[in-house]
Amino acid sequence: MASKIDELKLDIDELNSLLLQAKRQKVKDVLTIEVRRLQTEMTKLMEVSRNDDNKTSKPPVTNSSKCYEVKLTNYAWDQSDKFIKLYVTLKNVQSLPKEAVYCDFKERSMDLRVMGLDNRNYQLPISNLCEDIEPSKSYVKVKTDMIAVFLSKKAPKNWSHVTGIEKRIKESKNATTNTDNSDPEAGLMNIMKKMYLEGDDDMKRTIAKAWTESQEKKNAGFEDFPSV
Repeated sequence: MASKIDELKLDIDELNSLLLQAKRQKVKDVLTIEVRRLQTEMTKLMEVSRNDDNKTSKPPVTNSSKCYEVKLTNYAWDQSDKFIKLYVTLKNVQSLPKEAVYCDFKERSMDLRVMGLDNRNYQLPISNLCEDIEPSKSYVKVKTDMIAVFLSKKAPKNWSHVTGIEKRIKESKNATTNTDNSDPEAGLMNIMKKMYLEGDDDMKRTIAKAWTESQEKKNAGFEDFPSV
């Protein structure tokens, strides 16, 4: 169950990264639909696993059912020989009880939770860290209006990025730039085509539906998609 959820997180993160690069509206529509479908699937799996997941103790928070769920996406970071340091800005976070801020660390992921801050529950999940970390040596510090997450490096090497997806995208861009016929949009269309050809029936139906609803008909990257 946990591995399935982790895989879904990786897929969602990578699709969101592609969405930021997409320029054509039809491509954005296809990516958005698939992200929503995977998020729904992941939410269902997380609800099932939450009941029997005893690995990480989740402290009770008063009136948590009345809180809004907010997913964090912005953070600053730097590094030393031993740690990757993430900085998350949250006003008045220091006013919370100590147990309301916690983080689940794994070798290639982290999941920061902030419970009950101004009627909001915040989450910063990163499921595809660039390199391995030492979960037992990683920790969180709460400061004034800020949370610092210390990820203990398994090896004392310099990280080029925080996530593996960012690293792959950068490497892909560099590879594209070095080719004679560089075309980032064509590269993105090839990725979408690959998703269609290798996807299951649900994936094919999702892409086919978005494609059918689109008013534009000229798109060499998708013209040769087979029918569902």
